Amino acid sequence: MDTLFSTAALILFMYMSGMFVIGMRTQDNSLVDIAYGPAFVVVSWGCWLTAGGMVHHFRPLLLLTLVTLWGARLGLHIGWRHRGRGEDFRYRAFREAWGHTFVWRSFLQIYLLQGAVVLVVALPILLTIASPGAGMLLTDMLGVLLFAVGFLFEAVGDWQLARFKENPAHRGRIIETGLWRYTRHPNYFGEAVLWWGIFCIGLGSPFGLWGLLSPLTIGFLLLKVSGIPMLEAKYNDNPQFQAYKARTNAFFPWWPKNSSGSATPPSSQHEQ
Repeated sequence: MDTLFSTAALILFMYMSGMFVIGMRTQDNSLVDIAYGPAFVVVSWGCWLTAGGMVHHFRPLLLLTLVTLWGARLGLHIGWRHRGRGEDFRYRAFREAWGHTFVWRSFLQIYLLQGAVVLVVALPILLTIASPGAGMLLTDMLGVLLFAVGFLFEAVGDWQLARFKENPAHRGRIIETGLWRYTRHPNYFGEAVLWWGIFCIGLGSPFGLWGLLSPLTIGFLLLKVSGIPMLEAKYNDNPQFQAYKARTNAFFPWWPKNSSGSATPPSSQHEQ
């Protein structure tokens, strides 16, 4: 077990160090966002290949398949979205605020911190590779179901937002249709749910309960740190977003509120 986690930490250190070099050369630290999803794929497969012996157990292979599907899609989506845009506003703010300490703080607070987050969030996968447990359980089926729901929310939400932004008539406007009508962050909601699914599958491992750190960490980051708060701060002075915020749940999907503050079923709402 200790050897496996040492291997995972080393893989992530090398991976994030490589991304740091690329980020410095391109003067674009937001490339670390593109590397986030694939980091799970790299560390999961790297640990599985070095573990040996567990090749034929279905649970590690199931988790490897799911995390590869998720990580590859997310990396491709963020990479496509990022093309031609330059460094994201969050990382530009760090660049300006950190001044002459920018290089070493970038390495520690962006790249290595990202690697540490990946190590914690990947716990259910690493624990399952180390000790996959018995045969198929109800928690495996529940986990696959939760992963599917979360993956669809994240992928469809991202696709709907991308389609919305492709229309020049929507420039400067806030998406309020599709999944975005019921939650201001369907992609974040989907990511949280799918990691609960991965945790449930990981419960088949004798050490599976330790994997609870994974969805709890994701939920905390999305709700309190680098997800919703940081993104929505960008729209503090946007009247359309403030009106949208007043009637739409931040995270959990639900019917939009009407002017009186009560939820209104979709049949009585008009989508723009």
